Amino acid sequence: MTPIDSSLLDILRGFDTPTVCNALEVVAPQRRMVGFTRRPLVCVRPELPPMVGYAATVSCRAAVPPTESAEVRRSRRVAYYEYIDSLPRPSIVVVQDLDDPAGFGAMWGEVNTAVHQGLGALGVITNGSVRDIDQFAPGFQALAGSIGPSHAWVSPAGWGEPVDVHGMTVRHGDLIHADRHGAVVIPHDVAAKIPEAVELLVRKEKVILDVARASDFSIDRLRAALKASDEIH
Repeated sequence: MTPIDSSLLDILRGFDTPTVCNALEVVAPQRRMVGFTRRPLVCVRPELPPMVGYAATVSCRAAVPPTESAEVRRSRRVAYYEYIDSLPRPSIVVVQDLDDPAGFGAMWGEVNTAVHQGLGALGVITNGSVRDIDQFAPGFQALAGSIGPSHAWVSPAGWGEPVDVHGMTVRHGDLIHADRHGAVVIPHDVAAKIPEAVELLVRKEKVILDVARASDFSIDRLRAALKASDEIH
């Protein structure tokens, strides 16, 4: 995986996630129906700007007590953190909670947000639960399926393999864009085309918005604006 130029990541952070989804419909129309979260997620810090980073893919369980020794569990925990540390930075941890229902125990709280932030992660996207919201590492974002009080027996079940979070399939190293609306995968080969597509869409929408916000707005003016917008390429 070749990391994307950091200046492009900075540009992508300037767009909200719905805008990125719109741009993907232009540069990768085959992805109009795939690649994004399709159910609501709780955004722990909606005031934070969008996050853009490389996916660390993880699965977890919390409802079943471990059978391994404490030494084995500790070794696996270290191996998991080594995986997070191995990704290009910044990373976003995408976690599929395998419990049914998901969210029995929270993997994310004061300690894990601090550790993952130290290892280069901007935040987490999970169908599972989070807790310790007031004690989250400063600036660490979370989009979660739920909020709960306990971590139960939560631990990573695997990492580096494809995961699914609310209909969004994510693979190790995928480029993720996320904000309070949800998340979307940006294919690496079209990432550089997103800014130009956004600029095109802004020009097309401006024609309609200017008319819609005018004091003399009418259906006739709207009809003309729609036609003019369609002619912008």
